[in-house]
Amino acid sequence: MRAFEYVRPTDAGTAVATVAGDPEAAYLAGGTTQLDLMKDGVLGPGRLIDITRLPLGGITRDGDSLHVGALTTMEELAAFPAVGKRLPLVRQALLQGASAQLRNLATIGGNLLQRPRCRYFRDPAEPACNKRRPGSGCAALTGPARMHAVLGVSEHCIAVHASDLAVPLVALDAAVRVQGADGERSVPLTEFHREPGDTPDVEHVLERGELITAVDIPLLPKAFRSGYLKVRDRMSYEFALASAAAALDLDHGTVREARLALGGVATVPWRARAAEEVLRGAPATTETFRAAARTVVEGARPVPGTAFKVELAQRTVVRILEDLAGIGPGAE
Repeated sequence: MRAFEYVRPTDAGTAVATVAGDPEAAYLAGGTTQLDLMKDGVLGPGRLIDITRLPLGGITRDGDSLHVGALTTMEELAAFPAVGKRLPLVRQALLQGASAQLRNLATIGGNLLQRPRCRYFRDPAEPACNKRRPGSGCAALTGPARMHAVLGVSEHCIAVHASDLAVPLVALDAAVRVQGADGERSVPLTEFHREPGDTPDVEHVLERGELITAVDIPLLPKAFRSGYLKVRDRMSYEFALASAAAALDLDHGTVREARLALGGVATVPWRARAAEEVLRGAPATTETFRAAARTVVEGARPVPGTAFKVELAQRTVVRILEDLAGIGPGAE
């Protein structure tokens, strides 16, 4: 690991000013895997700004919205009463996202900013990675790519976004509060992460030095049923091959309102708005859910190693919708 200077600021303004003014500086917070990447030689900042003790934690409820400090841990958010009662999809994503030990350390802001788990990105011995070395190519396009994306991809990168939590938050229209050198702003989470396009090394809309300070999460109306389904190779301690966060408002067998987002299959947390349109006003049947699922994978661009995800994504969507509607194989 490259030698670095360790700094622990006492307030967010100092932290922001330090990173904004130093191209060699980087934030340290739970969930970003910053230290892992430094140990592996993927990243090498000259100055590490530890923000873990800044007063950016805690959860408050304001009407039908939760204000969650960026340094709130995953476990704290999962245990908050309103999350269990009104946001089951968020609680389930948190509990399936990591072990209890990790949930007690990883923060909400850090989780949203975690770097890709792409094997080529995390191996400095692999020369072709446009995220690590822009212009070098993407080894995943021709190499083993089972854990990679089929939606939001480009010829420059197919790395999947790893966060479980981001998937339900995107479905809920959550917003990220950001503090920078020029002040504060709020960014809808649907606009926060960037698809790779021609610049796969730019993963979000944060400017240099900007710091996530909080996340605002709308509560679902009480009539909604919601849940999170994660399909993976083993039941614990594994990233998603495909996942879906869904919420339905049903009225006598008809879908009055729907929210749907996917993970494990896209380069960013993937809001399925076209599928939501198919669901609204339609009967809550397997046929409707399959029709919605087909729209999710329109425009998918698999490589040989990821072709199975086109079908898996659809099956995941149908399964979570059937579960919420109380139909299908799992219904009583």
